[in-house]
Amino acid sequence: MFQLDGKTAVVIGGAGGLGEFCSIAMANQGARVVIASRDLRKLNEVIKNHPDVATKLTAMWVDVTDDESVSKLAEEAVAKFKTIDILVNAQGIVTKMPAHEINLGIWDLMFATNVRGVMLSCMAFGKVMMAQKKGKIINFSSVRGVRGTDGGNVTYGATKGAVDMITRMLAAEWAPYYINVNAIAPSVVLTETLKKSVAPERLQMLLSKTLFKKFCSPEDVAAACVYLASSESDYITGQILYVDGGLTAIG
Repeated sequence: MFQLDGKTAVVIGGAGGLGEFCSIAMANQGARVVIASRDLRKLNEVIKNHPDVATKLTAMWVDVTDDESVSKLAEEAVAKFKTIDILVNAQGIVTKMPAHEINLGIWDLMFATNVRGVMLSCMAFGKVMMAQKKGKIINFSSVRGVRGTDGGNVTYGATKGAVDMITRMLAAEWAPYYINVNAIAPSVVLTETLKKSVAPERLQMLLSKTLFKKFCSPEDVAAACVYLASSESDYITGQILYVDGGLTAIG
């Protein structure tokens, strides 16, 4: 189960973080994976750091906020691999801002990356999948797309709420083409960056809200990605898969 042999995936936002973990997990399951972002140096570091699957990884440049750049990525990926079976939109940025002091330039940048970027890539690769009448699209959302919180997250939550509805709408519109469109919505993922950037007392508060009393790990998210990319999820579409330790179950 959950094998991806013979499949080709494109992971936008594959230069680190959750995108990297998902890329390596799919490669370990047999997929050829295009990892794409605006930082080719980091992409090549990802390949270098994973010698066991290095031959399955290909780095390509893209600016997800630019429609021509995204279209070119789709063209290059199809030219190299003939078909694209899986698209993972793992790109995203977050800046916390008090609601009464929102910097509109940052607001626009977050929507350009988190929402426009998702839609542009879905459009470009969706055309490929429509033509071949098959495909899996996996968008990255967050529990903040459905649950509010404090701490200056209104902009981020708004972008993820938009991603959720894009996911559902595309699932409905592209069902006749046998394209599955789903999203992964993690809660707080414990990374080294998080440990350094969040005060210990806030980490404990966040931890207390999880049913299992442990944080989500990057491996948890990658496992969900492999599931949604595999044939085992062929009857799943239009869903937001909450990898959240039960956070959304209790409000």
